[in-house]
Amino acid sequence: MNFDLKTLDLRTVAAEKCDQLVVLVGEDFVPGDDPLARLIAQALKNKDLETKPGKSLALYQPPGMAARRLLLVGAGPGDARAVRQALAAIAPAFRSPGVKRVVVCFAGGVTASAVSAVVQGIAQARYVYTLTKPKAETSELTRVVLGVPEPKAVAPAFETSQAVALGVELAREWGNRPANHATPSMLADAAKALAKHPNVQCKVMGPAEVERLGMGAFLAVARGSAEPLRFIELRYTGAARGQSPLVLVGKGITFDTGGISIKPASEMDEMKFDMCGAASVLGVFRALAQLQPTINVVGLIPTCENMPDGRAVKPGDVVTSMSGQTIEVLNTDAEGRLVLCDALSYSKRHKPQAIVDIATLTGACVIALGGVRSGLFASNDALGEALLAAGEASGDLAWRMPLDDEYAEGLKSNFADLGNVGGRPAGSVTAAKFLQAFVGDVPWAHLDIAGTAWKGGAAKGATGRPVALLTHWLLARAEAQAATSQKATPARNKAAPRKVRTSRPGA
Repeated sequence: MNFDLKTLDLRTVAAEKCDQLVVLVGEDFVPGDDPLARLIAQALKNKDLETKPGKSLALYQPPGMAARRLLLVGAGPGDARAVRQALAAIAPAFRSPGVKRVVVCFAGGVTASAVSAVVQGIAQARYVYTLTKPKAETSELTRVVLGVPEPKAVAPAFETSQAVALGVELAREWGNRPANHATPSMLADAAKALAKHPNVQCKVMGPAEVERLGMGAFLAVARGSAEPLRFIELRYTGAARGQSPLVLVGKGITFDTGGISIKPASEMDEMKFDMCGAASVLGVFRALAQLQPTINVVGLIPTCENMPDGRAVKPGDVVTSMSGQTIEVLNTDAEGRLVLCDALSYSKRHKPQAIVDIATLTGACVIALGGVRSGLFASNDALGEALLAAGEASGDLAWRMPLDDEYAEGLKSNFADLGNVGGRPAGSVTAAKFLQAFVGDVPWAHLDIAGTAWKGGAAKGATGRPVALLTHWLLARAEAQAATSQKATPARNKAAPRKVRTSRPGA
């Protein structure tokens, strides 16, 4: 699907030929003397339309309009949150038969964040999972024109939002795949495919290499499955090779039965989503490949299945991690932290500026925060604040959780350096404390996405979170580093201006 940015207002958009014209009507709408503005004013006056987000009025071939269909949609205050709500309410309209070209215009003020919300909202509405459901009705939409008064003012946000949309879609696709269509080997192939893009490299290690690295915790989780584990290492090199990278670590349990500590049968099918942390890393790298920011990023994905066969790790077993720390496996269903701890130890080889791991780690986080915000734990306040800010800017929200040392008391073991669980109280915090034991002094953050990575019920499916949050954070870091570099050598490090497809009426 192609997105274009074009100079349009309510007067000029009436001449745009399209299958569907969507006009977002904000509370700040001011009636004009053009036909479309008068139509909107009349609909509001007669209360056939409200500016409340999601309220809409559909018209077919309205007089004076080149559009075949016109959809007036309330956008409330016109901010990103209201625009997302508005587009979610009319999502089926973007999958309607015969709708191939859509034009979206604002009747009111336009902000960069609202533009981003339009692009990502339409991309999300258009997405349909088809891999194992080939008869699913897909969208015919191929082109979206976004009309704004001043394209240059919102062009950077427009470009970023398209890249984020690509990353979110990739993460959703892999998250939605059944486990037999998303094995560790298949996930590795998806990572290799990303290496076709400029500045992206991929390395994949198997059981023998992982054993040589001494990743005993990771190996223990994979023991019960017939599917061989994979350790995926992605690199995006957009800055000088000597610049320390930022490291993303994504939990990649492609199916989690719980192992010997087996899960209840109810809703166990949703454990295919236990690799959504890994999927988000793939999504972020897709966005980086599109945007090509001046930054270095490493993505690590330890991926395997957690199955209960005769070779599976047992409760009470003690394993030795890559760091040399021994772990008593008190619950085999707390496997995500076992694969992550070895990946975190490995990540320090890259001498990173910071490490962020992303994992569907604990049901306790779902209880604490539901599906609205991801749980954020950070050992460094600046890193934590930056990630929170990226979440607010992208609409991919997080909430800072505590990391007091007292929470680690429950991880003490009589038979190993630490146990892999700390009891029911503060379960998401004790899980984070377990991971913190493997990062040392490197600034580190942990995103528990157990409540936000997918939805259940009738809307069951992966969300693609937190691709948007992470991409915004990385772009902000790239801009900050570029600014610092320019101050040091003002004549050298001028970044090339971003390009964006823009057009004017009649173009």
